[in-house]
Amino acid sequence: MEKLKMIFQNRLHLEVFLAAILLLIASIFGLIVELIIYALYFMIFLEIVRILIGFIYENRVKLRILIDIFIILALREFIVNVVKINKEEFTSIFDVFASGTNYHILIFSGVLVFLFVLRFLAKVTSPVCEK
Repeated sequence: MEKLKMIFQNRLHLEVFLAAILLLIASIFGLIVELIIYALYFMIFLEIVRILIGFIYENRVKLRILIDIFIILALREFIVNVVKINKEEFTSIFDVFASGTNYHILIFSGVLVFLFVLRFLAKVTSPVCEK
């Protein structure tokens, strides 16, 4: 019992254990994509609560957290469009623009790249170095 306590005192071991259990359960029931989508929803709500609490206590909104929310939201939309909606194949680059779903995937890819660049700039130009 003491050995088990020591294993779970390390945060990494606990995270790996929980992720493995969730993956096993999702694999058994065939819900891996849904698990990922709902985990991203949960992360979005956590980040929104962090912004609200930060605004209440510090009277300011941290741009980095706000950009993180939009990145997670764009990733979720990207995953839904790629995995759940997109059932089409294309053989050339011109087929990407022939379908609305593929066009949306292309737009979400551009939005993700833009948000990652914006996040990098927010971190580089931040007046306070955050950990």
